[in-house]
Amino acid sequence: MATKKTSETEAATKQIEDVVEVGKKSVEQAMKASTKSYDQAISMTKEQVEKASEVFFKSYDEATALNKDSVDAVVKAGEVLTKGAETFGKAYYEIAQASAEASVEATKALMGAKTAKECVEIQAEFARTSLDNFLSESTRLSEVSVKVANEAFEPLQKQLNTSFEKAFKVPAL
Repeated sequence: MATKKTSETEAATKQIEDVVEVGKKSVEQAMKASTKSYDQAISMTKEQVEKASEVFFKSYDEATALNKDSVDAVVKAGEVLTKGAETFGKAYYEIAQASAEASVEATKALMGAKTAKECVEIQAEFARTSLDNFLSESTRLSEVSVKVANEAFEPLQKQLNTSFEKAFKVPAL
């Protein structure tokens, strides 16, 4: 009977060892699977962080370039306005100078008039000429003003369009 008990004990021990071995293999497989999943999750997370960082830094570089371009556009518009103001000032000075010269000529003519009728005619001619000159020169000054405004706004408009295009462009991840 001792042999039977020993065989039963050995059989029971063998069963326990088999169960432990199967359990051990199951735990090892579970550990391998979870380690593999963990490694995949870390790898995917790393890839996503790298992509997001790349997009962020690209966007930052684009924003910096966009700001520089905006400042350049404002500077260019300022230069155009400065040149335009100079052109406008010169034109205004020319008008004032021509008006002063016409006034001097009219005054000389009035001084040389012999009759009151001549004085009235000289004065009427001076008034008509002055009004005609005023209307034509004010039109010229208006045209210069509009031209300068359009030229100054052009770089700003161009930069504004570029900014809107870049701002509403969806970044690719």
